[in-house]
Parts: sequence; structure tokens; C-alpha cells
Amino acid sequence: MDRDWAEPIDLDAVAGAAGYSRYHFIRVFRAAYGQTPGQYLSRRRIERAEELLRTADLSVTEICTLVGFASLGTFSSSFRKHTGLTPSQYRARHVEAGSALVPGCYALLWHGGFKAFHAREGREQEPEQERNSGEAD
Repeated sequence: MDRDWAEPIDLDAVAGAAGYSRYHFIRVFRAAYGQTPGQYLSRRRIERAEELLRTADLSVTEICTLVGFASLGTFSSSFRKHTGLTPSQYRARHVEAGSALVPGCYALLWHGGFKAFHAREGREQEPEQERNSGEAD
């Protein structure tokens, strides 16, 4: 979950990999971490969003998608629940006027955001095709 926090998680597959049923895995996870896998994943996504809001010149909607939320409303309410602030209020409080933020295109590239946007739009990235240099084999 920590490695693929921005991707949708198949809880049955994760539980199966651990050798548990879905429901037993949730109980064991909660006993070990004090929260359900869904709550843990949401917290990790919010932590990532906090970092991006402080450092990247991306819109709240772009950050929402980049960290793995499917709905801006769910993202905003979860963010407020965890931080006590809306994403916009958080950014305003933590970014001083005139601060140099990482340009959005670099932040998206670094965080793999172009894949997320293509997936959201239902497009797959085309694999690079080998180019013929014109030389005979």
C-alpha cells in the first residue's frame, strides 16, 4: 500500500497475498495499525496531497487526481477531516506569497501524473515504437 498508494487497491488481492480472507485481514490490519486499510490509505494520500499543496504549482483538482482520489468532493472532505482546513486554505497557510513552487508540468512528470490523467480520460499511453533510422539491416 505504501508503494502504490495512488492506485486503486484491490483489498481481496492484498489480503490473499498475506494469506488471509478480506475480513480477517482488515481485523489484523486494524489491530496492528489502529485503523482499517482504507483509512490508512486515505491518510497516506492526504499526506502526499499536503506535500504537493506546499511545493507544486498544481490545482487542487490536479492534486486530487494525482494522489488517487476519484472525486474532488471526497478529497476535499477527507482533507478537511484530517487537517482541519480545506486544500485551498492549507495551501494559503503554508505557502508564503512569492514562494517559488515547482512548475506543475514537472510535478506531474515526477509523480507519474500523466499516467493518471490518461487513465482518467480513458486513454492509454501508446508504447514507444521503434523507429527505423533508414539504415539497412
